[in-house]
Amino acid sequence: VQLQASGGGLVQTGGSLRLSCAASGSIFTINAVGWYRRVPGRQRELVARITSGGSTNYPDSVKGRFTISRVNGGNTVYLHMNSLKPEDTAIYYCYAEASRDRGYWGQGTQVTVSS
Repeated sequence: VQLQASGGGLVQTGGSLRLSCAASGSIFTINAVGWYRRVPGRQRELVARITSGGSTNYPDSVKGRFTISRVNGGNTVYLHMNSLKPEDTAIYYCYAEASRDRGYWGQGTQVTVSS
């Protein structure tokens, strides 16, 4: 499985961005896809996750502002981020949970929210 993340950028407080995670390879083995973010000096944080069955979960920090969705039969997973705050600034990564406890990371995409 290969993951290609894109869509990061610079946005003002209150703005929106959409991140994309395009999967290729043995995508039939993917059970769930999550978006994580990392700020230097802090632990990596899960911000959204969607299962192959369409179930989603979010931490309280982004609930109501971020939405994860799938298209193209699960080939592409989006993270819609609204009402962005400076504390959302981070490098965002997508991660695929696959069968046999395998996991795959995409490259990071930088999101910067200016105040």
